Amino acid sequence: MPEMPAFAEMIKMRAVLRIPGMEDVAARRDLVYKTLADETLLFDLYSPKEPAPRPAVVLIHGGPVPAGSGPKGMGSFLSIGELVAASGLAAIVFNHRFHGAPMLVEAAGDVRDLLRHVRESAADLGIDPERIALWAFSGGGPFLSSTLKDAPGYVRALVAYYALLDMQVRPSGVEPGSPNDLSDETRRAYSPAYHVASGARVPPMLIARAGLDHPWLNGSIDRFVASALEKNAPLDLMNHAAGRHGFDILDDDDRSREILARTLAFLTRALL
Repeated sequence: MPEMPAFAEMIKMRAVLRIPGMEDVAARRDLVYKTLADETLLFDLYSPKEPAPRPAVVLIHGGPVPAGSGPKGMGSFLSIGELVAASGLAAIVFNHRFHGAPMLVEAAGDVRDLLRHVRESAADLGIDPERIALWAFSGGGPFLSSTLKDAPGYVRALVAYYALLDMQVRPSGVEPGSPNDLSDETRRAYSPAYHVASGARVPPMLIARAGLDHPWLNGSIDRFVASALEKNAPLDLMNHAAGRHGFDILDDDDRSREILARTLAFLTRALL
């Protein structure tokens, strides 16, 4: 397997797919969605230049990430925001506070507050508040749990890229009660697989799995998929057998480009 680039290089890397119109999208940056005593949480909006209200795709970054790292400015999210907008949809990229396991609940609150703000500000943002999709990456997978549990009608589709979809099995090295551990109740609450197994409604969903990813993370995807199929959920699964975690920026090959292109088609079909 190719050597992973250093983190400083990875954050500059862009998605391996390019489509016409990416250079023409409109971008509004550093918009405020939440103000805290010691921090202001920001988002960026990418949209086609046409003024009509557009469905929106909310991109949920993973983690844990260092405080102050600003994931919304990473090359992957800049370029995927452009890809979504060039496909005729709005894209929202934002920072949340998943800086470590103890911050999981706070970060989940940030995601909910971002969605609330975006819907309340829909007219100003030029988006349709009743047609929204969530696209979670890596450690952002647990933040799909609220949508699965509450089944809001405005969420029309979900996408999960190499995402953590079941936290009920602890990773190796994390001992119960240790500083990086979470209670069993919290692990269930933020495990999409738990909610699906409990009968939650699943909107149309696309999952992209990286075959060379960590076995613990892929195990979480596999358990979610098994539960979703048992419930006959509307699920599309794409496996990049030779793909690494972050294949959409790391593995410049036909399969990565195919998965990205099919994801954009899936989202436009679900939202437009």
